[in-house]
Amino acid sequence: MKILVTNDDGIQAEWLWALVRELKSVGQVTVAAPDGERSAIGTAVTLFQPLHASEVCAPEDGVKAYAIDGSPSDCVILALGKLITDNIDMVVSGVNCGHNLGEDVYISGTVGAAMQGYFRGLPAVAASAPRNNTVALKVAARAVAALVKRMEANKLGRIFLNVNAPDLPMEKVKGVKITRLALSSHINTVTEDNSKQHQQYRLVRERVEESASEGTDIQAILQGNISITPLYTSLLDKPPLRLLKKVGAEVAAEILK
Repeated sequence: MKILVTNDDGIQAEWLWALVRELKSVGQVTVAAPDGERSAIGTAVTLFQPLHASEVCAPEDGVKAYAIDGSPSDCVILALGKLITDNIDMVVSGVNCGHNLGEDVYISGTVGAAMQGYFRGLPAVAASAPRNNTVALKVAARAVAALVKRMEANKLGRIFLNVNAPDLPMEKVKGVKITRLALSSHINTVTEDNSKQHQQYRLVRERVEESASEGTDIQAILQGNISITPLYTSLLDKPPLRLLKKVGAEVAAEILK
């Protein structure tokens, strides 16, 4: 299997390479990631200026890597369209430093990058873990590698999955849940931050817990589970729940021994 890996935290992000190390056991990995931080950029693409790609020395043997001066979506589009001549079987984005739950997916560069693979007919996975938690990072990376194997084995085809790991080490994770997006995850407010020269504002996002209703991704995380949420752009693309639950159970059996 040939896997394209990207992220929105940049080519140097430790969390990107932790994921690559796990995925190397599953297939041949190529990395195309932004040359710097591009978080909260959603599905933005660069239309009115040229893009530049530089091949960089990867910290993992056998992995070809490109740094691109564009958005995460740009990275996937450019990699699939020009940089990689072989056929890619799957796009994986992450691991993001910080959860992508509820409506976070609409502004997430991590999710936006994976979506570009999905738009091009490929199975795609976006993965996230609690911010600056290297223990949970390992949980997310292992879960994604197991999920990618099961996606191929079960021939899921074109599917788009959003994975979030809880704030726990692997031995304390309770299970793997197939979930739906919570209706909301934050309250968005604006504060003033003025100086003598300028009147300026800051957007503030505050997490809300009341969105943790039954069956949501937020509830699964709060209860100590790995959340796998199917995303789709049409009800005709909605994957069968029974098959997803089977895949989730297989992932749990592999990583929660």
